[in-house]
Amino acid sequence: MARPHKPLLSRERIVETAGALVDAEGVEAVSTRRLAAELGVSGPSLYHHFRTKDEILDAVADAVQAEVDLSMFDDRPPADDWGWDTALHAWGVAYRSTLTAHPHIVPVLAKGPGRRPAGLRVADAVFGAMVRAGWPPAQATSIGALMRYFITGSALGSFALGFVDDRTAYDPADYPHLGQAHLLAERQEQVDERAFETGLRAIIDGLRVQFEATTGQHG
Repeated sequence: MARPHKPLLSRERIVETAGALVDAEGVEAVSTRRLAAELGVSGPSLYHHFRTKDEILDAVADAVQAEVDLSMFDDRPPADDWGWDTALHAWGVAYRSTLTAHPHIVPVLAKGPGRRPAGLRVADAVFGAMVRAGWPPAQATSIGALMRYFITGSALGSFALGFVDDRTAYDPADYPHLGQAHLLAERQEQVDERAFETGLRAIIDGLRVQFEATTGQHG
């Protein structure tokens, strides 16, 4: 009787399996032994595709960045309601949405794109769109850095979940302004989304002022 067919081991299968482990249990769950068991192969066979665990995590991070929508940076005819600022806002929301769906890989992404192709495409798209809009290259680079700091930072953890849902933790004698802090955790999504949107709009509003001062154009 023929043996049951096993799918061939490939980089794609390894990355998909490692990504599922990271999403479920965090980066600490990824090891060659664990991956080999999940894939039904011997540990050494993984080394034909990846030399180290860090290489695997890099590939998982790149697969996540490949999910980020970049269509808002496509070169398009000018429109009254669509400029660099609108595109930057749309991308910021899309990027954070992708990262919050894969929170455990964010610390790896926060280190920068390195040699990862999808990560470099993200950097290229943001920089290219800002330069096309009229930003000087040095400032376009700073905008890309600023957005990465803000978006990855917002996805590293929840502000609201940093407060316990125990009213007694916030004695008014010690914390007179935290009487409602115990309610933040149960409103986590609303609080964190509103905080992100507030920060993103503040950044882009400030950039509009800089853009006009630098170029004489309106954002």
